[in-house]
Amino acid sequence: MRNPWPLDHPSRIDRAAERRSVVDLEACHAIIVRDGSVMTADGRLVELAPGHQPAAMLRIYLGVDRGRDLVALVPEDPAFGSDPDGIGGERLRGLRDLLAGFWDRGPDGERDHELATTAIAIANWHAAHPRCSLCGEPTVPAMGGWVRRCDQDGRDHYPRTDPAIIVAITDDEDRLLLAHAAHWSPRRFSHLAGYVEPGETLEQAVHREVAEEAGLTLTGVEYLGSQPWPFPASVMVGFRARALTTEIAVDGVEISEARFVSRDDVAGLVRDGEMVLAPKGSIARRMLEDWFGGELPEPHARGPVDV
Repeated sequence: MRNPWPLDHPSRIDRAAERRSVVDLEACHAIIVRDGSVMTADGRLVELAPGHQPAAMLRIYLGVDRGRDLVALVPEDPAFGSDPDGIGGERLRGLRDLLAGFWDRGPDGERDHELATTAIAIANWHAAHPRCSLCGEPTVPAMGGWVRRCDQDGRDHYPRTDPAIIVAITDDEDRLLLAHAAHWSPRRFSHLAGYVEPGETLEQAVHREVAEEAGLTLTGVEYLGSQPWPFPASVMVGFRARALTTEIAVDGVEISEARFVSRDDVAGLVRDGEMVLAPKGSIARRMLEDWFGGELPEPHARGPVDV
């Protein structure tokens, strides 16, 4: 399977970690980020030059692109960029809603996806970790925003990423298991997924999550690819596997419905608007279309992108 983005290649953006402690953050071009959203115009990231930026609550050094230093800027004004103008102008939009558009734009979209994902992930971490986890005193950004430093005890705190697995499960008839999570909007279906727990391998997490959520036993677990997923701070690690049985027993808490579907089933359900899939540009969609053997049509009725 090809990754949803070419993540087996080097980053398109030079993160230039050696510049984090020396760069003038106020002299950098800025991408605006707040609460899991980034500023865009017509689906493209907006970059504001020095002197044209709002007052900043936080600046995070993203690296060098096309000879320019870039930062993620969290504005002091909570209303900045939140009101749509109705004509596709500058506004803050959630990353889930931008994935398909990024995907359709090829290399330029891959660049925007990489910058947006990094900006949102690191900004989420700052928002969730304002104090030292040991002494409870406030911490301050350091190293271009890639560290939070506690002046009370002198400790540095670093960003965290929580690994999660997602698995495409087929049966002996090559039907695919699709499930509806209880907290999703109606008709949303995707693969089973879950967080990796301390003390287990990624593969063990696949077996445990599937057993807990659907009561299935697996064989042939195989790694496919990965994708940053900053909702709020994950990396999704994709696998495929085969179910040894097809007797599904959903847990009724996290998963409310699950079923094995054929390719004809999926095509018809999506075409009729009875099933809404993960957005284009997500690893979940790429895994599904890899099994399907090509692109699937978009549903008639679109709900919030919450997969």
